[in-house]
Amino acid sequence: MPLNLPNLITWLRIILIPLIVGVFYLPSDWLTMPSKNLAATVIFVFAAITDWLDGYLARKLNQMSAFGAFLDPVADKLMVVGALIVLLQLDRVESAVALIIIGREIAISALREWMAKIGKAKSVAVAFIGKVKTVGQMVAIPLLLYHEEIWGSVNCQVLGTLLINVAAVLTVISMMYYLRQALPHASAAG
Repeated sequence: MPLNLPNLITWLRIILIPLIVGVFYLPSDWLTMPSKNLAATVIFVFAAITDWLDGYLARKLNQMSAFGAFLDPVADKLMVVGALIVLLQLDRVESAVALIIIGREIAISALREWMAKIGKAKSVAVAFIGKVKTVGQMVAIPLLLYHEEIWGSVNCQVLGTLLINVAAVLTVISMMYYLRQALPHASAAG
């Protein structure tokens, strides 16, 4: 495991995940619910920024590694799954939506691992639809965590729900895309 700045930033993102969850377990006399919402949102947004930062630094400093390429998407998935579980517990996201997103992440991770084992990893490399899905999630989740109105008229719950539902649809579309990419290799791998 190469210990470099990009990988340390990725580890930081993983460490932040329990903080996003833990904020909501603090006693109400320590933090009010709006303060918990704000704290979890800030932590999540900071973690999402580190996702961009670690990739940027890995390329800029020429510190890309196989371990970093493995750890980065794992950290991303853990962050999304952790936030979705919290949102599910807070009744801010539908269970079907959470199940679609989490199930897709598990299924596509397994598919990518299998495709790598048969030497066809490039067949299921990240596609544009997957990136759009991720952007949808990374905008929706902070809105749902924040849960309050902003600028006096923007209902974060309504907007976040709309975006997470769009992200769920994109999740299914991207999963179908990756499965279609892998299908020709499935029959060849026997």
